[in-house]
Amino acid sequence: MKFHTEYLWFNTEKRREYINITNDVENALRKSGINEGMILVSAMHITAGVYVNDAESGLIQDIDEWLEGLAPFRQDYRHHRTGEDNGDAHLKNLIIHHQVIIPVTGGKLDFGPWQQVYYAEFDGKRRKRAVIKVMGE
Repeated sequence: MKFHTEYLWFNTEKRREYINITNDVENALRKSGINEGMILVSAMHITAGVYVNDAESGLIQDIDEWLEGLAPFRQDYRHHRTGEDNGDAHLKNLIIHHQVIIPVTGGKLDFGPWQQVYYAEFDGKRRKRAVIKVMGE
């Protein structure tokens, strides 16, 4: 079994952003030379997430509004007593999750017709990263 690891770095302009990283994941797969296996994509911060869904702008706005409704940005989170102001970002991470596993078949991401990989930033405007770990043969 072979392994290949790459890191993606982000420094978003907004507090919340949704970045399509499908091409980055495909490039890591190509570099790995793996034909059959899987890819783990994981946000390395507890105020960000990774998910797979459709790359449609209306849906991305719907996801953002849905998350904001479930875990709105506000000042009264107990977490803020530590001096932070990102309690909502931690909760959004729990909803989206921090990682996905994508199957690789025939040297390609084994996706449905509309699936794409997204990095979801919930506490941006600072440097963060995600890891891509390709595993297989």
